[in-house]
Amino acid sequence: MGGAGYLPASGTFASLLTCLMLWPLLAWASALEQMVVAILGTILFSVLNVVLAPWAIAEFGDKDPGKFVLDEAAGICLTVLLLPVRNGWSVGITLAAAFLAFRVFDITKPPPCKRLEHLPLGWGILCDDLAAAVYANLVCQIMLRWALPI
Repeated sequence: MGGAGYLPASGTFASLLTCLMLWPLLAWASALEQMVVAILGTILFSVLNVVLAPWAIAEFGDKDPGKFVLDEAAGICLTVLLLPVRNGWSVGITLAAAFLAFRVFDITKPPPCKRLEHLPLGWGILCDDLAAAVYANLVCQIMLRWALPI
């Protein structure tokens, strides 16, 4: 993730970087293309997370190393899945909502997020973020479709 893991608040910076990478991919894409981008991003970052996590655990000496931030990228991609993303500049509103909601749930870790951290190897690193992303997606669905239609 371009060294985002080495910054303070690494999860926040990795989430922001992922949103910035998604912006041009979603801004002028059709709804179907937006869905494909979100699905492929979730799959790509999840697979990389599970494959590289044993190395990161050994390298950084922690079962969920803060410098290893591929889980945040997977979480942001899952958060934006099927959100009502409009084309052009208004995609920023959707990404900002996704970013804020994901960070809140990733930091607070409501059930079962905290429990999922205990899964072995890369699965524990990944699954708590994917669970947080589901919560964030649900909140964004409500916010963006009903409360703040764009």
